[in-house]
Amino acid sequence: MLLACGVLPIIHKNLDEMASRVAALLHVNPEGKLSNLFLELASHATDHTLWVLALAALVYAAVRSIEAYGLWQQREWAQWFELLSTALYLPEELYWLLRHPSLLKYGVLVTNIVIFLFMLSLGINRLGTRNKAD
Repeated sequence: MLLACGVLPIIHKNLDEMASRVAALLHVNPEGKLSNLFLELASHATDHTLWVLALAALVYAAVRSIEAYGLWQQREWAQWFELLSTALYLPEELYWLLRHPSLLKYGVLVTNIVIFLFMLSLGINRLGTRNKAD
């Protein structure tokens, strides 16, 4: 939510100047990699890109809020919703691992697969237990 709220005010602003101010605020070397990264991102950003970023951040926050509400209220659908939201990350993680392999990416993918399988087994066990009770 904070990302979405932070992006909206900078639409129609001079992003190059804002990137320079962020770099100065963070006290990074003006000629360093981080400063250059900020300036590079700012030079390629458009109002359309910022709107898409804000919308994506709002959707992500809404999905996580719905999931959190359901889990907090111990709703059965929430665990299946969480399972689906976890599964949605797996193809992208696999893509990035295959494109630029690293030990960290491999570890993240394996960890998320283990979490996914654990959550799936909990859901299946609960269904089996409920069916036996009926």
